[in-house]
Amino acid sequence: MNNIDFTHHHNQYNVALACPHCLSVHGHESWCAMRVPTVQYAFEILSEPRKLTLGDALILHSLGVTWSEQATL
Repeated sequence: MNNIDFTHHHNQYNVALACPHCLSVHGHESWCAMRVPTVQYAFEILSEPRKLTLGDALILHSLGVTWSEQATL
């Protein structure tokens, strides 16, 4: 039994290979922005507010939400 070369380095978690959204290495989680277009859109409009559709802008406006490049506190 001492002669068995047991290496498991290929099973170790590698952060560099993980998805930046769901952190999965072997695939994407079911809710991941890389798999679900609506979740991807939500991530996109947070980083680039100009990509908000007119329809969504009207809905947010009717709810009293101001969607802009710069947040005000």
